[in-house]
Amino acid sequence: ADLVAHWGIIKIEVFLVLWLIIFLLLAIYLFGKIQFPNEIKLKKLSIIRAVFALLSLGFAIYLASGLVYNKETQSYRALSLLSGLAPPLGYSYFSPKECPNNLDCFKDLKSGIEYAKNNNKPILLDFTGYACVNCRKMEEHVWPLKKIDNVIRENYVLISLYVDDKKILPEDEQLLVTRTRGQGVRKLINYGHKWAYFQAQYFKTNSQPYYVLYDPNSNEIINNPVGYTPNEDEYLEFLNCGLEVFKNN
Repeated sequence: ADLVAHWGIIKIEVFLVLWLIIFLLLAIYLFGKIQFPNEIKLKKLSIIRAVFALLSLGFAIYLASGLVYNKETQSYRALSLLSGLAPPLGYSYFSPKECPNNLDCFKDLKSGIEYAKNNNKPILLDFTGYACVNCRKMEEHVWPLKKIDNVIRENYVLISLYVDDKKILPEDEQLLVTRTRGQGVRKLINYGHKWAYFQAQYFKTNSQPYYVLYDPNSNEIINNPVGYTPNEDEYLEFLNCGLEVFKNN
């Protein structure tokens, strides 16, 4: 909710430190080093309790490793077990990034298309969400791979559209639209409504992540869109195939 509503309170550092403290205290308690008032003093540590204590301690250490700063990527270490649960690495007090992996990106469709046309580059249209688990997995474990990062960074204009963004639209953009499913109309109040409607209306899907390769000059899709693609070779082929089509147009 903090990220979706743009409150800017529970960023990655706060999230990790809070849970680190919780699991560290839990481990200490399970080891019998602290106890609640009126609780019977632990005389012997059972095997089950010892196992849970070690698991809690291990997870606390794992959380602490997420606070290690990587100078090469200019961000914290990605924790795969927390992808989609923890805030994105760029949602940070000390190393804020507007876009994943320090990429250049647009969060507005019109300005992104205009930039792509002026620079003669294809578009990687990224339908994503702040609370999307698989979106974070792609951004934190597939996009940073050097061969994929290079293709996106050097050859594409990235436009990320967040379908759960609660930021309110300007009044002149709060349009009444026909529902994509069922009868009646609905009002697009925030940016999430706008981009979710755009995705459902033009691409007939509402799942995220959803990646569309688009030629801004011919207004054509240059490869079949894909969703969650954890296989790096498949995703690289998807990007390279679209790039080849764009160059041949």
